Amino acid sequence: MLASDIVSMYSQWKVQRDVKEQEWKELRNFLFATDTTTTSNRTLPWKNSTTTPKLAQIRDNLHANYMAALFSNPDWMKWEGDNLDDDVRTKREGIESYMKNKTKGSGFELTIAKLLYDYIDYGNVFGEVIFVNEEVTDMETGEIIKGYVGPKLMRTSPFDIVFNPVAPSFTSSPKITRYVKSIGELEQDIAERMDLNYDPAAIAKVKEVRTLLGGYKDSDLDKAEGYLLDGFGSMSEYYTSGYVEILEFEGDIYDHESGVFHKNYTITVFDRKYIARKEQNPSWLGHGARAHVGWRERPDNLYAMGPLENLVGMQYRIDHLENLKADALDLTIHPPKVITGDVEAFEWGPDAEIHISDGDGSVQLLSPNVAAFQVNNEIAYLMSLMDEMAGAPREAMGIRTPGEKTAFEVQQLQNAAGRLFQDKISKFEKEFIEPILNIMLEVGRRNLVGADVVRILNDDLGMVDFLSVTKEDIKASGKLRPLGSSHFAAQAQLVQNMAGVFGSPVGQMIAPHVSTKNLAKAIEELFGWEKYSVVRENIAIFEQAETQQLMSGLQEQMQVEQETPVQPGLPPEQPPQEVIQ
Repeated sequence: MLASDIVSMYSQWKVQRDVKEQEWKELRNFLFATDTTTTSNRTLPWKNSTTTPKLAQIRDNLHANYMAALFSNPDWMKWEGDNLDDDVRTKREGIESYMKNKTKGSGFELTIAKLLYDYIDYGNVFGEVIFVNEEVTDMETGEIIKGYVGPKLMRTSPFDIVFNPVAPSFTSSPKITRYVKSIGELEQDIAERMDLNYDPAAIAKVKEVRTLLGGYKDSDLDKAEGYLLDGFGSMSEYYTSGYVEILEFEGDIYDHESGVFHKNYTITVFDRKYIARKEQNPSWLGHGARAHVGWRERPDNLYAMGPLENLVGMQYRIDHLENLKADALDLTIHPPKVITGDVEAFEWGPDAEIHISDGDGSVQLLSPNVAAFQVNNEIAYLMSLMDEMAGAPREAMGIRTPGEKTAFEVQQLQNAAGRLFQDKISKFEKEFIEPILNIMLEVGRRNLVGADVVRILNDDLGMVDFLSVTKEDIKASGKLRPLGSSHFAAQAQLVQNMAGVFGSPVGQMIAPHVSTKNLAKAIEELFGWEKYSVVRENIAIFEQAETQQLMSGLQEQMQVEQETPVQPGLPPEQPPQEVIQ
């Protein structure tokens, strides 16, 4: 009964989202189209089918700038303890070192890069954290080669997860994630991920069903089952495909059969029939290990809108105008002909001869409307407007807007142009990366056994060190906060302001009251020069004195050599000859 309730819930939410999925698929077709035959523009009766990849260019531009903002600083993650004991330096360094090691070892930035494409393409990002142990056994020696062990961020396709779209938040909403795995992949998950806790009886039942149904006909299976599975034509095709559909429920659900309300449970269903796992979520955070963020939120709907979705019509218009212009040019070069009266058959071409009987016939060429060639300005306007509406101004690509501007005007325009971009990347950082980092920390310390050795770089000594981290070292009350985008924005703003102030007469007026030491420290922090030890107190004076001392010593040595008399009868000292090997 519980399994059928979950299946019914999944099917209902999946059907309700059908219109949204069709919009995603249309956008995806435009993004990866090489011509208009694979898009909705194929219905237009034009001979040319060229597509201008403007949506794809905006997508790449947004992605490059988002990545640059998120990871602009090597120390893009900070621990903030809730009390004095959890915010001491040793605790903070232990947690930050552990998480830096895990994010680097698990390919965190590469996964975030994929999720940013979801943020741009679909406007919705879904991710989950799992604990992995990537040990490999050498087939010849039997030696266990240690790999990455710890929490790992995994991407969930927006097509593979459903939830209640009118819930107050994604965290509070029940959610169902669909996986399709082969029997071999399922066996591998069971062997490597002990946290799954799948019921062996359910696994045996899945294998038994596929063995027994080998002798049945397609019609027998179709009569026995009254529904189809996504991606499979019929039940017989599903059972003989070698794949298993897994529906994983997370959240609160009422079991009508037992009359029990299950709060914060994880329930896994195989083949839409067999419950392989039913347990309360063990997370200390009180919710599942998933997070979601949307680009443009809708009122009373958790499914957000992406930056490119409402630009599809403009992309359609650009392709329409480009092919209209191309067809008009084709008609100019090869215009249609109007043949009137009795005209003998002829081949159209240069120096063609056309014979008309008795002067009653004629051949005329039809010229296209010249207005068809006046669309370049409209196309350029549409492209510029698409950049602005997506939050990707042309200045982000290094293209300067026309017109004379002062330095202050340029700075003001850049700050205003990047406001939408900064807002959206800060939203992604706060609503997705921050909860994911804290979920990774919780999953890591909950599953940590013994001690974990992490590799760290000692900036003071410039050496690599190794730190042994135990569960107690990373068990604390507080939060990890990503600082990449905020550091990026603050750095850009502060550098611009400093350049503006000290490049103006105001800078000269306040110079006697400005601490050059503190200014040097600010510059060092802004540009990330700490590990190079570029800025040190009065270092330039000491280095200049050292240089002057060396120069004075060399001059004295040369002067002594010049004043030393040469003894008579002795040949002058010859310079050493180079020995040729």
